[in-house]
Amino acid sequence: MCTSISFKTKEHYFGRNLDYEFAYNQTVTVTPRNYVFHFRKMGELSEHYAMIGMAYVQNDYPLYYDATNEKGLSVAGLNFPYNAHYMSEAEGMDNVAPFEFIPWLLGQCATVGEAREKLDRLNMLNEDFSKELPVSTLHWMISDKNESIVVESVKDGLKVYDDPVGVMTNSPTFDYHMTNLKNYMALSSSDPENRFADDMDMTPYSRGMGSIGLPGDPSSASRFIKAAFILKNSVSGDSEPESVSQFFHILASVEQQRGCCRVPGGWEHTIYSSCCNTDRGIYYYTTYENSRITGVDMNRENLDSDRLVSYPLIIEQQIKMQN
Repeated sequence: MCTSISFKTKEHYFGRNLDYEFAYNQTVTVTPRNYVFHFRKMGELSEHYAMIGMAYVQNDYPLYYDATNEKGLSVAGLNFPYNAHYMSEAEGMDNVAPFEFIPWLLGQCATVGEAREKLDRLNMLNEDFSKELPVSTLHWMISDKNESIVVESVKDGLKVYDDPVGVMTNSPTFDYHMTNLKNYMALSSSDPENRFADDMDMTPYSRGMGSIGLPGDPSSASRFIKAAFILKNSVSGDSEPESVSQFFHILASVEQQRGCCRVPGGWEHTIYSSCCNTDRGIYYYTTYENSRITGVDMNRENLDSDRLVSYPLIIEQQIKMQN
């Protein structure tokens, strides 16, 4: 399972935790403007916005988990089990397979507003990338510096939700998470006031009691609430180091540690966390084994090229000895 957030200080940041029981050979991948995307039903896209993100590159095709384009638009695909439903090819619609969705959208759209126009004609096509890589059950968070939306393809069609929280996790559907959020509207970052009884003298015995009841388990519903509370109450400086550091602290509040969530394939854990400065095109990441922040700047690459550029993740823990 996963958590994605949109965060703004002086500049805009977008990223996510990817939680799973094993990793593919994902890399930080830059797709330049003249790399040719061959879509299954939508032809070729030979000229487009450049983008950077985390991808599993197969047959020279970037299967993006999350990415940001040079205009600052970002998309993350998160697991959406039991709810995702994809369609047969539909005449008169833009038939896009889930694995094509991120580059198809980021290649052509500069803002969430432009993305909304594309979504009006979108039919999420039920098609595998290959026999070895069947279609994944996903939904998507799309953000720019001004707004965020969530896109879900379900049995009764494509749903597009405004996301005023700037958070997305996994199943159930996004409208459930927004309703569930109201159950926690009494939480506060301040000390609680005594509303229990007027004739009882009750004062806090510890700091942090205003947020008693804030969930801490790894379920998607709980991670949504916790990430939303911490994001909305976050206080950060405006510098790049302060902003990036705060972003990773927010994600760390909902990260998963190996051993706490058993699944058939092992233990679900946070394989990587990402943070992209969408204004500068710098993609930062940490991994489960390596907590040091590493960055890749897309603007240091030749963005007019037609070849992918990929950087393998640095996964070994890096410890700086001070003496």
